[in-house]
Amino acid sequence: MDKQSQQNVASETTRSTGGCPFRVGMGYDVHRLVEGRELWLGGIRIEHSMGLLGHSDADVLLHAICDAMLGAANMRDIGYHFPPKAGNEFENIDSKILLRRTNELIQQKGYRLGNIDATICAERPKINPHVPEMQACIADVLGTDPDNVSIKATTTERLGFTGREEGISAYAVVLLNHT
Repeated sequence: MDKQSQQNVASETTRSTGGCPFRVGMGYDVHRLVEGRELWLGGIRIEHSMGLLGHSDADVLLHAICDAMLGAANMRDIGYHFPPKAGNEFENIDSKILLRRTNELIQQKGYRLGNIDATICAERPKINPHVPEMQACIADVLGTDPDNVSIKATTTERLGFTGREEGISAYAVVLLNHT
């Protein structure tokens, strides 16, 4: 590619991304803890006496990541693309499928994942022992290096619905690069 062609491509990238070759998005999700459900977080099953209630497998971490990716690409949110209607294809779906489809959507718009920084808020179970497996799972689904997937865990010091162990929430921030 000659110098003029490179400048034209750079100019078009700058114009289509609002002057910036990358975009940042933030996502949040929360689900109620209930008996009789498996607990899925970060794409893996975690042994616990309760699981998260939702239309899908209710993986709050993957849902927050999806919302962050969609937000960064200005593509609305997970409920818009995967509506929670009774009896539809998304009922009880594995959230790794939603994450993979979200990645495909942002790629179709000309973006690729740079990195993820996420936080899970839960009193129990302890999340830190599961972080490496979650990172590997998410990286595999997104076709990236596990080093691009940061996952942290915290409690709310027994305050609020999380502190009362009524639910689990997750926050995620992503960086997308224009391709």
